Order: sequence, then structure tokens, then C-alpha cells
Amino acid sequence: MTREDLDTRFFGHPAGLSTLFFTELWERFGYYGMRAILVLFMTAAASAGGLGLDPSRAYAIYGLYTASVYMASLPGGWIADRLLGQQRSVLSGGILIAAGYLTLALPSEAAFYAGLAVVVAGTGLLKPNISTIVGQIYSPGDPRRDSGFSIFYMGINLGATLAPLACGWVGERIHYRLGFGLAGLGMLVGVLTFWRGMARLGGAGARPVQPPTPEAGLAWRRNFRHAVVGVFCILAAILLLHFSGIYRISIEFLVNSAGAVLALTTLGLFAWMFFGGGWTPAERRRLAVIAVLFCGSSLFWAAFEQAGSSLNLFAKNHTNNVLFGFAFPASWYQSLNAAFIICFAAVFAWLWIRLGDRQPSSVAKFALAMVCASAGFFLMMEASRRAASGVLVSPLWLVGTYLLHTFGELLLSPVGLSAMTRLAPARVAGLMMGVWFLSLSMGNYLAGRLASFYGHLPPFELFRTLALLTLGAAAVLFLLVRPVGRLSAAGAAEQRES
Repeated sequence: MTREDLDTRFFGHPAGLSTLFFTELWERFGYYGMRAILVLFMTAAASAGGLGLDPSRAYAIYGLYTASVYMASLPGGWIADRLLGQQRSVLSGGILIAAGYLTLALPSEAAFYAGLAVVVAGTGLLKPNISTIVGQIYSPGDPRRDSGFSIFYMGINLGATLAPLACGWVGERIHYRLGFGLAGLGMLVGVLTFWRGMARLGGAGARPVQPPTPEAGLAWRRNFRHAVVGVFCILAAILLLHFSGIYRISIEFLVNSAGAVLALTTLGLFAWMFFGGGWTPAERRRLAVIAVLFCGSSLFWAAFEQAGSSLNLFAKNHTNNVLFGFAFPASWYQSLNAAFIICFAAVFAWLWIRLGDRQPSSVAKFALAMVCASAGFFLMMEASRRAASGVLVSPLWLVGTYLLHTFGELLLSPVGLSAMTRLAPARVAGLMMGVWFLSLSMGNYLAGRLASFYGHLPPFELFRTLALLTLGAAAVLFLLVRPVGRLSAAGAAEQRES
């Protein structure tokens, strides 16, 4: 394909990228707007419009929710691959997410938990599949792919920048439930944006993967029905045990169970990836690279996602949140990461294009991301040491930490998304994107568990643990750069020969 044949209608990229850019912008507006006030809402007294939960329970629910959002990407990717196609999955998921946020706005604790469950289901359908479509609007070998993902990522973070400012202000200054409602309205705008722009996507993600035989198609639908029935039976059994008084289901039980399910799912998935599936030798080598990226991603997000928990608490309890005489909500710090990405995403996109074949490998970029995360927590160690004397520290400590973590995210997240679309076998493209989001689920779960120690450990101890953990992970990844590079090159060569 010549350069004249390329679709360059959206800043040198395919026109479909604009539809995906703005859809994801509004989806992230809803997610980060709701996330910025979620723990604050749960821990606020009932008289202040909150649930009045103990902080440890609120952290447990927060960790369970954020982990479940990304864990749901696995079945969401499978449903898109086998039944709906990516486009219909994104549209259906957006509708569910909007309904979930609006349910959170209802004045009922039961509606709150139901809304969280609906948002989880909708995000599982939308999140992995919209990223898959981004990869599919580019032809194989198109050098604009990584740059396109960086632009897409900038759209994500434009929504994430505006969300805490808008939803955080409405939630903390007016009413938390109105903040949730504003997130829902944003997602409705995203649904309309995607529906109106689907024609720009062409055939990318329009249809599910065709089964190799009619019998296989029937088997896929039968397996889906059995899975749905199984999930409903499990939920019914849990509710029966709880309401009958035989066994009270606590938040701690749900959190521990989610951790067990997450661990078993991860082990089972990788066992299937390496010992089943009928993979070719080239596909197995590419799956091995995916496994390394999975581990690196999980560890990075376990550190990075302290933003909504331990760093959020540090901002509220130990930081002087006043700027030029204006006292601002602690939730506003949640906008820093996304705002920095808007400033620097284009720089990183330009850098990868400028370096071309000389740019670091995906594993090397992941290692550098770990170094950035570690440096941010070394900053927080000093900030927490100063706060231990009882003074409120300057906001610049958090600003510096979020800046370093942003550099790490730009080194890891868009690169990981692009690598998944490049490495994944075509017949399981949606599922492999689900694997990427499973790494985020694992990271968010670990982040929640680490945050639970915040009330038992001084901040200095927690941040030192995170700094050393991420620094050690960076060292391991640097050692793996050459072996993984050889593995990736061998897999690519075999793929070309086949």
C-alpha cells in the first residue's frame, strides 16, 4: 500500500480513530469521575450524603470494584470474538455503563452496589474491544500504529483530566450522587458519539470471528449459554446462603474470593496459552512475550493505582491543598496524571516515530516505566518523612510523583496495547486484549490489598516498600530484554514463513 492509499483524515491517521478517540474520552470521563469520589462517598457520614463505611471496608470495596472492571474484559473479549463483534460489544457496553452510573445516583445503598455491578459488566464489553478496533483500523505493518495508540491514549486522558474536576467538584461540593449522575451523562454522550461514527470504522470489528465449522459456531453459543447459567446459579447460591442466615457474606469474603478467582483465572489462562489451543510454534513464542508483558504490567499497575487509595489519602490528610488562597478538593489531584499525559503523549508518539527501528523494545520500555514508578515513591518517602512531624506538606511532592508516574504510564500503557494487537493470534485478538486488561485487574487488586496496610503502617514504610518493589522489577525486566527480543524475533520470522 502506497502512502497515497492511506487514510489520513484524522491528523494523519484513519478517520475511524476520531470516533474511537471521542468515545473513549467520554467513557474515561465517567470512570475517572466516579473513581475520584468513590472512596470519599463510601467513607462520608450519612448526614453528609455518604454511606458512612469504615475506611478499611471502603478500600476493600474499591479494590474489588477496580479489579472486577478489568477482570470483566476477559469474557467481554470472548463475547466480541465469538458472538457480537467488537463494534456491537462497544455499543452495548457503553449503554450498560451509562445505566450503571445513573443507578449509582439513586438514593439507595442497594442501588449503589447494583450500579457498580452493571458498570463492571459494561466496561468488560467496552474496554478491551474499543482498543482492539484501534489496532484493526491499521493495516499490518503500518508504522503509524504505535503513534495512533498514543493519540488514542491522549483522548483517554483528556476525559480523565476533566472528570475529577467536574465530578469531583459536584460530588464534594454539592452531592456525591449528583457526581455519579454527571458521570452517567458523560457516558451517554460517548454512546451517541460511537453510534453516529460507526460508519467511519468500516469493517474493523464489525463481525465476530467466523467459526471454522457450523458445529464450532453452535459449540461457542452453547458454551456461552452454559457460562451465563453457571454465573446466575453461583450468584443465586451466594444470595441464598446470605439471606437464609446459613453464611453471612462479608466484604472481606468477597475480596478474598475475588483474589482467588483472579489467581486461578490467570493460572488457567496461561496454562491454556502454553499447553492448549493448538498453537503453532510461532504463536507460542509470541504468547511467551505476552506473558512477560503481563507480569510487568501487573506489577506496574499495583504501584501506579495507589493514586485512588494511599496517595489520595495522603493528599487529603497530609497535604496543604490550598493554591493562591483557594482551597481545592483532594480529588483534584486525580486530574494531574491525565493532564500530564495530554502534555506529553504527543512527545512520546513523536519520539517513537523519530527513533523508528532504533527505539527500545517493549520489554525495555516496561523496565523504564518501573524505574519511573520507583522514583515517584522515593519522592513520597521524603514527603511522608516530613509529614510525620505533623505539618502539611507542599502539593509539589504529589505533583512530582504524578509526573514521574505519568512518564512510566506513557512508556508502558500505549506500548502494551499496541504490542497486544501486534502479537495476538488473529483468532483470539479480542481475548488477548482481555489478557492485557486482566493484568490491570491483577494490578488493581494488588493495589487495593497494599492500600489496606495504609492504616497499619506509617506512610513512609508503605512508600518505601513500593519504591523497592518497583526498582527490583525494573532490574529483572532489564535482564529479560535480550532473551525476550530473541524470542520475539524468532516468532516473527516463523510467522512470515508460514
